[in-house]
Amino acid sequence: EVQLQASGGGLVQAGGSLRLSCAASGFTFTDYAIGWFRQAPGKEREEVACFSSTDGSTVYADSVKGRFTISSDNAKKTVYLQMNSLKPEDTAVYYCSAAQGVGVHVHTVPAMKIVLHGRGQGTLVTVSS
Repeated sequence: EVQLQASGGGLVQAGGSLRLSCAASGFTFTDYAIGWFRQAPGKEREEVACFSSTDGSTVYADSVKGRFTISSDNAKKTVYLQMNSLKPEDTAVYYCSAAQGVGVHVHTVPAMKIVLHGRGQGTLVTVSS
């Protein structure tokens, strides 16, 4: 059974940084895609970023492009989301989802909702103004 555990959230002032981690278990860390979503109170789930191991490519939502960076450490079976220049509108519960299989690849941000599955325990990010 695939389990995804997000961590690293917290309270930070606007302009600050946080690094989130998504640790995967029950998961063979080859041929996969792992992405981050977020959901703020009263709002719909929003795609944030995704990493595809097939070619190491990444996709980012326009709202975070240039500020957030997604990366993967295969040895630790962990995907990270480095978040810089945080804004109050980044406040949300962040969680990760995954897909595994030969050739699995996320080409666009909208494809994240189609390709990725599961929702592990999220981590709360609060950005104060």
